[in-house]
Amino acid sequence: MDWETNSRHIRAAIDAARDAGVGILCLPELCITGYGCEDMFFASGLQLRALEILRELVPDTHGIVACLGLPVYHDGSVYNAAAVACNGRLLGFVAKQHLAGDGIHYEPRWFRRWPAGVISTIDLGNQLYPIGDLLFDCGGVRIGLEICRDAWVADRTGARLAQRGADVLLNPSASHFAFAKQLVRERFVLEGSRAFCVSYAYCNLLGNEAGRAIYDGGTLIASGGKMLVSGSRFSFADWLITNAVIDVDGTRRLKAESFPEAAAPSHVSDEEGLVSCEFKYPHVSERVGSITTQTSRPGGMAVPGHPQWETGAHQKEEEFTRSVALALFDYLRKSRAQGFVVSLSGGADSTTVAVLVHLLVQFGRRELGVSGIGDKLSHVSSLREIARRAHKSNDNTRAVDDREIVKRLLSCVYQATRNSGAETLAAARAVAEAVGAEFLEWNVDGIVGTYVDTVAKAIGRELTWHRDDIALQNIQARARGPGAWLLANLSGAILLTTSNRSEAAAGYATMDGDTCGGLAPLAGIDKAFLLDWLRWMETTGPAGIGPLPALSVVNRLRPTAELRPPAASQTDEADLMPYRVLDAIERAAIRDKLMPIEVFQVVRPMFQQYGPEQMAEWVERFFRLWCRNQWKRERYAPSFHLDDENLDPKTWCRFPILNSGFERELEELREYVRRL
Repeated sequence: MDWETNSRHIRAAIDAARDAGVGILCLPELCITGYGCEDMFFASGLQLRALEILRELVPDTHGIVACLGLPVYHDGSVYNAAAVACNGRLLGFVAKQHLAGDGIHYEPRWFRRWPAGVISTIDLGNQLYPIGDLLFDCGGVRIGLEICRDAWVADRTGARLAQRGADVLLNPSASHFAFAKQLVRERFVLEGSRAFCVSYAYCNLLGNEAGRAIYDGGTLIASGGKMLVSGSRFSFADWLITNAVIDVDGTRRLKAESFPEAAAPSHVSDEEGLVSCEFKYPHVSERVGSITTQTSRPGGMAVPGHPQWETGAHQKEEEFTRSVALALFDYLRKSRAQGFVVSLSGGADSTTVAVLVHLLVQFGRRELGVSGIGDKLSHVSSLREIARRAHKSNDNTRAVDDREIVKRLLSCVYQATRNSGAETLAAARAVAEAVGAEFLEWNVDGIVGTYVDTVAKAIGRELTWHRDDIALQNIQARARGPGAWLLANLSGAILLTTSNRSEAAAGYATMDGDTCGGLAPLAGIDKAFLLDWLRWMETTGPAGIGPLPALSVVNRLRPTAELRPPAASQTDEADLMPYRVLDAIERAAIRDKLMPIEVFQVVRPMFQQYGPEQMAEWVERFFRLWCRNQWKRERYAPSFHLDDENLDPKTWCRFPILNSGFERELEELREYVRRL
């Protein structure tokens, strides 16, 4: 709903495309309003403002054909639509035919799907425009649209558009990031261009638009079954333009062979649902597949088609690193916070969060320069002097060190108790030093003691580890929350929580303790992956950035909450189960919706080193912990969506807070194991 910024980016993208000789420009789904407006799509004020912005933008389309996404109210319903404009004139609206209503998507709540083959008219300012299942003939080139999900279903709208003679299919999308999802997009773009004998342009949103979903960009252009260009993903730029030259006559020849019944443009000027306009395309090079990619940074920059990390052995590690770093950057920018605070324990989770802030700076600097980071984060008062210095030196790499930027953005605090070890303190200090963060430490034993003594006196008995184990652990974690919050409040920073998805599944977290914070960067990713990622970061690291060897001090430690006395030798896996077992059970039970016996049957062959009784005990433990801890998942800070194993009840995995606890199903599991 940032009208001014969205309009500015759209205008700049149109101008850059026109300057690059682009004739047809596809902009993302709902780009005028933003995709994540949620129930504000019902507001008539938003609908009317979107149309007002569209009218302001249409004159900017002189010399280009452009599609712009927005919600459109028509005949009592709201539609997810794309407006097509050419030469400064609005031609009409295509409405989405297949709505995304699964997982993170909620489109059927806000929009009505448009029926195939239906054409209507909409009155805007006493002028009628066509809306519906339209095809546009602009200067003799036929252009059709598949809006995001329209291309993901078996009954693709593109098939009918191809039969009607489409030369080009545009796909304006708001397709959220998920691991390996780009491969799926590439397949439907390539297959669409081949099967429909067209040129196909897929365009996506970029960045953290509204809080939880991350959009990775990744424009794709294919023609006749050949991929011409793959645009950059996870860019820190405001926008990117990726273009290619297409051979319309070539795809028409293919269509004549594959679809001899398809209408020829010269014979159907009066076809229903065909909107025609005169247009003269810019002169372009004859070389098919030439690429020009620009960003909002003055001067632009070249972007290769497919960087090596996209197909390397560590693609998931690369995608995790780049997606969360970009999401944190945009969250900081759009929330107008002054930086981040992390309660750094020396363990894997808090270390990962601190390293991701460090990588945010690394990626941002390499793409935008220090001055670019300063411009985008101009609200951060501590960065202004650095930005001025960078501007003065024309972004000379020696003028500002990355660590200096990190220190202005990230404060880490180690909060010890008598149960904390020297190893974790050393690890926390080493990590903060390695990434360049401000490092603070203090002891909360006095605070813990005050709480324990106060309650003991009130109830008339001493609190002991034998009788009050969980309560005594939790009060230590909770005693750390106020100090971390205070530190964040002093500077207007975001307190980042450090809980991961595995802990969320089992409820292995203290509410108002280690869950304190305004944003949970790791709540969408499992602990086993995080442990692997830290080892990868120690030895390899993301392409173009490299490793962080100092992480060895963390990777040597066994994950532990350090809440019991040292003599207890507490570890996370002893409290729960091996993390890889936990993640496998979670996947089968929650993602795949299997019952306890089925989970046991699926997981047992994966871990044959454990006996059936042990595996059954862990399966039962998982289900019991899962069922009793939904209230915690409801209270977690907002998290980033990363894959189809998300547990966020607000966007993905809904489960009743009060439930049966799978009592009957767990008894069936126990009986099944007894019979083995």
